[in-house]
Amino acid sequence: MKLRKGDTVEVITGKDKGRQGEIAFVFPKTNRIIVNGINVASKSQRAQRANDVGGIIEKDLAFHASNVMFVYKGQKVRIGYKIQDDGTKVRIARPSGEVIG
Repeated sequence: MKLRKGDTVEVITGKDKGRQGEIAFVFPKTNRIIVNGINVASKSQRAQRANDVGGIIEKDLAFHASNVMFVYKGQKVRIGYKIQDDGTKVRIARPSGEVIG
């Protein structure tokens, strides 16, 4: 999976199309991600302790990583890999080839 926690992405399909956010969690085995503030659902939650309050909470749900594109310098780009001269593998923005920091 080429996306990592902390990357800024833009949703390209679905109800939140066009919205941008930062990746909070990545699940590489299932190729799913959770983005802060995107794909939010309301959930009724019971009070866990006697002095706790229950109610309706907003929860970010996971969705497939193919539904987003990486945002680099304000533009949506694909991500590739490149092996540098010293042997390290780095992510690059396509088609410019700039190294993603």
